[in-house]
Amino acid sequence: MIVLGIETSCDETAAAVVNDRREILSNLVLSQIKEHAAFGGVVPEIAARAHLDHLDTLIKAAMSDAGVKFAQIDGVAATCGPGLIGGVMVGMMAGKAIAAAAGKPFIAVNHLEAHALTPRLSDNIEFPYLLLLISGGHTQILAAEDVGVYKLWGTTQDDALGECFDKSAKLMGLPYPGGPELEKMAAQCADPGAAHERFPLPQPMKGRQGCDFSFSGLKTAVRAHVERFPNPAPKADIAALARSFQDTAAEIVSDRCEGAVKKFLSAYKTAAPTLVAAGGVAANKALRAALQDLCGRHGMSFIAPPGALCSDNGAMIAWTGIEKLSRGLNDELDVKARPRWPLDPESQKNRKTA
Repeated sequence: MIVLGIETSCDETAAAVVNDRREILSNLVLSQIKEHAAFGGVVPEIAARAHLDHLDTLIKAAMSDAGVKFAQIDGVAATCGPGLIGGVMVGMMAGKAIAAAAGKPFIAVNHLEAHALTPRLSDNIEFPYLLLLISGGHTQILAAEDVGVYKLWGTTQDDALGECFDKSAKLMGLPYPGGPELEKMAAQCADPGAAHERFPLPQPMKGRQGCDFSFSGLKTAVRAHVERFPNPAPKADIAALARSFQDTAAEIVSDRCEGAVKKFLSAYKTAAPTLVAAGGVAANKALRAALQDLCGRHGMSFIAPPGALCSDNGAMIAWTGIEKLSRGLNDELDVKARPRWPLDPESQKNRKTA
C-alpha cells in the first residue's frame, strides 16, 4: 500500500509518499521561517499564501522523488485539522482534488493523531502506549489504545510547552523560531548550577495529583528576570537563563508524567510498556533525557521519533492514511476542515463542563 500525505496546518508546506512497509519513499518540507521571522511568529495569512504558492510544486517533487505515479498510489491523506484554517484548507482541497482526479480514496487526517502515530512508523511499536504530545499548540498526556482511540489523562491549563519555549526565547531576544534557538543558547551555559541559583524559576503544579500542566507562571518569571538585565544583556546571562528555563521545563514535564506512568503501568498489562514523546518539542534533547531517566526508574521504554519526524511533515500524514486505510477507513470528499479536533472528544467535553 502506498499513500501520498499532505501537511499544511501551520508554517510548513509538506508532502511525502510512504508505503505500508514503513518505507518513506519521499518526504519534502518547505519551511516558511524567513517569511515569518520579521513578525516573531506565524502570521496565518502569510502562511496560507505560501502554501498556495508552493504546494503543487512540492507534491510533484515528492511523487517524482518516490518514483511513483498517481495511478500507483492507494490513497491520498491530507491534514484536515486542527490548525490555522486557511492553511488547512489549502492542503485539504489539494488532496481532495488529487483523490477525485485519480479515483483514489481520500483520508482526512487529524494532525494530532499523525504525531501520535509517528512512533509506529519510526519504531513499529504496538498499542497501547502512553503518549506525551508536546508542540507549539498542545501539551497533553494520553493513553493511545488504537487508531482513533485515545484517552486524555492530562492537558495544559494555560500555555502549551512549545508556546512557552518560543515566547521565553523571544523575551530573551533570541531569533525566531525560538524553541531551537533557546536549546542552542542553553548548551552554551558553562555552569548550570550557578545558572539555577542566579535565575531561579517556579515549577507550576509540581507534586500535585493528576497529570495536568501549567506553564504561564514559568514564562512570567522569565520576563521578570529579563527585565532586570542590563542593555544590552551579556550573552552569558542569556545562556544561563536559557539553561535554567530548559532544565526547569524538563523537570516539570518529568514530574507531571510520573503520575501518568504509574497509572499506565497499573491500567495496561503489556509486555513492553512504552512512553512516547511526539510533536515538535519532543526534539529537545534535555526533555528527552529527563523522560528517558523517568522511564528507566519505572522499568518502561522511552521512544521519541527522529527529529525530522517530530516537527510537522508529510510522512506522518501519509502513515496515518495507511493506518486508517488498512482498517477500511476513509472519508467522503465533502468532509470539512476543522480548526479544532480533539483526540478524545468525550474527555474534552467533560473537562469543559466540570
